Amino acid sequence: MKERTLVGRSVARREDPRLLSGRGRFVDDIALPGMLHAQFVRSTVAHGEIASVDLSAVRHVPGVVAAFTADDLALGDITAQLGRPLSEYVPTAMPVLARDKVRYVGEPVAIVVARDAYAAEDGLEAARVSYTALPPITSEEAALAPGAPLVHDEAARNTLVDVSLFATDGIDEIFASAPCVVHVESRTGRQNALPLETRGVVAHWDDREEQLVLQTCTQVPHQVRTVASRSLRLDERAVRVVVPDMGGGFGQKCVVGREEIAAAAAALRLRRPVKWIEDRKDALSASFLAREQHYEVRAAFDADGRILGLDADVVCDMGAYSCYPFTAGIEPLMASAEMPGVYKVPAYRVRGRAITTNKAPTAPYRGVSRPQYVMVVERLFERAARELGLDPVEIRRRNVITDFPYTGVNHLTYDPGSYLESLNLCERLVQDEGWYEKQAAAAAEGRHLGIGYACFSERTGYGSTAFAQRKMQVVPGFDISEVRMDTSGAVTVTTGTMSHGQSHETTMAQIVADALGLDITKVRLHQGDTDRITYGWGTFASRSITVGGSAVRLAAAKLGDKLRAIAAARWGIEADEVELADGAARRRDDTSEVLTYEDIADIAYLRAHLLPKDIEPGLAATATFDVFTDGTFSNATHGVVVELHQGTGQVEILRYVCVEDCGVAINPQVVEGQCRGGIAQGIAGALFEQVTYDDQGEPSATSFMDYKVPTAHEIPDVLIHHLETPSAFTETGAKGAGEGGTIGAPAAVLNAVNDALRPTGVELDHTPVTPETVHRALNPEAAS
Repeated sequence: MKERTLVGRSVARREDPRLLSGRGRFVDDIALPGMLHAQFVRSTVAHGEIASVDLSAVRHVPGVVAAFTADDLALGDITAQLGRPLSEYVPTAMPVLARDKVRYVGEPVAIVVARDAYAAEDGLEAARVSYTALPPITSEEAALAPGAPLVHDEAARNTLVDVSLFATDGIDEIFASAPCVVHVESRTGRQNALPLETRGVVAHWDDREEQLVLQTCTQVPHQVRTVASRSLRLDERAVRVVVPDMGGGFGQKCVVGREEIAAAAAALRLRRPVKWIEDRKDALSASFLAREQHYEVRAAFDADGRILGLDADVVCDMGAYSCYPFTAGIEPLMASAEMPGVYKVPAYRVRGRAITTNKAPTAPYRGVSRPQYVMVVERLFERAARELGLDPVEIRRRNVITDFPYTGVNHLTYDPGSYLESLNLCERLVQDEGWYEKQAAAAAEGRHLGIGYACFSERTGYGSTAFAQRKMQVVPGFDISEVRMDTSGAVTVTTGTMSHGQSHETTMAQIVADALGLDITKVRLHQGDTDRITYGWGTFASRSITVGGSAVRLAAAKLGDKLRAIAAARWGIEADEVELADGAARRRDDTSEVLTYEDIADIAYLRAHLLPKDIEPGLAATATFDVFTDGTFSNATHGVVVELHQGTGQVEILRYVCVEDCGVAINPQVVEGQCRGGIAQGIAGALFEQVTYDDQGEPSATSFMDYKVPTAHEIPDVLIHHLETPSAFTETGAKGAGEGGTIGAPAAVLNAVNDALRPTGVELDHTPVTPETVHRALNPEAAS
């Protein structure tokens, strides 16, 4: 009997009936008896010493129940650590509520708890905080200037990370003798991840369990539990973190924030439930931000356009504090380790730095430095193609990795991918739609059309080995799954990953149903509960299917072995003579002999005396999975066609083509959704979004009036073509798919814009590309 295969099919999302009908349950939907509401008194200055905090009037505001400062709650700090010498990494403690000093506008100074959210807001107005202002550091230049004020006294020159991971011997001589050397200096704007659901928590003390329960929207529930227990000085058993439905995260929620810890402390102190929901103003200006980076990179090429060397200096503005657990090293270390990407770079030197400024701290955001360094490297290839008179696609063909496995100059070993195939197919798809002819026709009419490409890989399936190489003292990597069958033959599966929109309830069920020959409706996923999940590192770095899905597959296979063993014992045959399909065990030599899963479960649970002595009662299996290689590499090529409008400087995207390879696509429709969403965020960074600050450190974007976000009108239809190179390092053959769209979009869009600007002689290397910038390039007489 042929086993039905669910992996590889676009099975309808099992979450959708609940979520699309308004029956989802998010943090702000939670209401508990006697629940109070919290808001935070936040710093109004970017840099200053706290002279006094007076909450006496707050406590008399009608409806206010309590107000606490750092001294009142006496919480332990949040400190992210790397096992590197102080010359490379300087740890900085982030207090849950600011003590003595504030370091950015919006930093929480006190918490106000009231009977409703309106009274809590009124309480904020009555707070009186006095500061002794200090000069704010609001730019890289100010941070690194000799004698600059220090954001943290322990961080000389405001530098948290300064690491040179690679320096090929003789690289200076390579550049000195190279026929072609090109240079790109690029800056990318500070962004907000903008999940639809802002951060929030409901915390309460459970007397029966003697537990502090935090219901919160986080990508990393076990890490929140660890930090909360340590900060509150509780046994970890006494803290339970539960994640309900979650409306997006994109990395902003894969670090531990201060507010949920403070709200939990208030709930513990008052022995009443406390809810905090971040408003959009705080989410835009005082939440974890991302992306502000500065690259100065040179590339050397021979006369035929083959790259000889890459020399890079990377500076990442990480804001006021290191994020937990990844630290301020996550951005510069990612860029340094992976910048060579899909190209055969024989010589490489890089310096990566993280600086601290008086801005809101940063967290990983979809792509984590890869959108930035891919954009820079792709600009280098464009510039070299122009200098050498080569076609920009052809120069890439001559340099992409084609022989696998390939160990790069960055000491990473790349597993098989389709780098050249994706490039060729993407170009052909653009050609077949006639865009080169349309570009020529537009030029004859005085219009400005441009075509741009970007090739890249996405390292996914980071295991413990990969994170340990960064010298993280909290080392993510493995995942644990339990698959358990009940007496009705239905299955519950747990995962340590955490869905915030990626359809885990569907894709994990597909994996289990296939492994057990079971109808998918009989599989239920549990995630996001630290009491039900043994341990988990959550969801980030495209690890859910690569690592979490592999653990699920292994656990399901173990349970399948036990089902076969019980059936084999009943029939007096060997276990390998039993097959599982359609919710039953069958003899391979006589498929009329059938034991349904209900039959087997009946024996395993209700008539365990029938089990052989070497088989324990019950039907449950646990498995762990880790990746002990450099991970697995997804890859893609993006092709973009844009038109620049002379009168307004608007960049209109006419066509977007994505050829991607994430190995085995568990659910192709879900993968396409990941691609489209990622591309939308990449376009946002390329053309729209940026948080800026004035010279006093005041953020410019505190509402959507100031923070420009693309709408459906600005995001084009995307043609997605799948290639499939299965991974040998995961149990399902899948590679990660979560971040690729965001990684490739800025480079492809920027290259298309520059192609359209070619007649003007202007080249742009910074993002976001604004209409004002394009208008000046197209209308130099107006600019003068």
